[in-house]
Amino acid sequence: MPQIVQFTEPGRVELVETEAFPLVAGSVRVATWYSGISAGTELTAFRGTNPYLHATWDADQRLFRPGEPSFAYPVQGWGYSEVGQVVEVADDVTTLSAGDLVHGIWGHRSDAVLPASALEWRRMPEGADAILGTFARVGSIALNAVLAADVRLGERVAIFGQGVIGLLATRLATLSGGRVYAVDTVADRLAKAREFGAVEAIDALREGGAGAYIRELTGGGADSAIELSGADRALHEAVRSVVVEGLVAASGFYQGGATGLRLGEEFHHNRVRIVASQISGVPVGLGGRWDQSRLVRTVMELITAGTVDAGALVSDVVDAAAVGEVFGRLDAGDPAILQAVLRFEAAPEHAR
Repeated sequence: MPQIVQFTEPGRVELVETEAFPLVAGSVRVATWYSGISAGTELTAFRGTNPYLHATWDADQRLFRPGEPSFAYPVQGWGYSEVGQVVEVADDVTTLSAGDLVHGIWGHRSDAVLPASALEWRRMPEGADAILGTFARVGSIALNAVLAADVRLGERVAIFGQGVIGLLATRLATLSGGRVYAVDTVADRLAKAREFGAVEAIDALREGGAGAYIRELTGGGADSAIELSGADRALHEAVRSVVVEGLVAASGFYQGGATGLRLGEEFHHNRVRIVASQISGVPVGLGGRWDQSRLVRTVMELITAGTVDAGALVSDVVDAAAVGEVFGRLDAGDPAILQAVLRFEAAPEHAR
């Protein structure tokens, strides 16, 4: 029987059996090799804080409304960083063949039936490490944030949060010509940020705050900032770090209130611009040239070429059956975990 990761209730996640879907016209069956965990988003399901679990998302009005939640426990199908091998194709499919290695979004499940059109442009290059395919989505989120921050050659950009997406943003902003000031609380992540090109690595807990320190280092503030930790206090420090009329790309997934964000101080007096960056859309000024597929193609070209060393971010590769242990460590804030990847039974024997 196929298997899928299920959030059974707050604080409990497990691998359970699920039904096998039939192959239909225009589709292919993929056997999952690896599935990356996006800790920030998925911890909201594990902890029960995700807004979809408490309200209804009105897609027409684009509002959360009180009432029946959009999702209820048990929740299945989360995960958006998968790579696997095509094992079966419908008779009318000519663009993919059994044996092709593809990346995409189909959730933490061992088996998926997907439209061939969604995967035909997502083949992994021959000889590429399969696990790199798990970075397509998170890499796209990082690139979208860098584009939202409008990073230009020679400009200073402060990046708050050096988890997987933050480190990818640090590398991409550096490649864009930015001088990156990386901020985090974990020393190992700050060291990795330097490896990825940051000119300064700053402890977020330093006395006086990271924002004031960045203003001191830069002689007036960063041109822009990107906040990726999802912490309201970090967003506040990002606001404090930029120049007058500076730009802050709020790219974290903020949960609950924002008692650490104060809008009557630097935000108001420095006329700071805050824009939300979320992967469902690209920055408005780039809409005619950029879309999600271009984000994916761009980051995957850089990753598979080795220009962005995403493989260096993989800290844990575990059998999918151990998913509960991994989330327990993530929930506890284990600093040793950077990118955790679930490995399914179809993965090659040498990967075990």
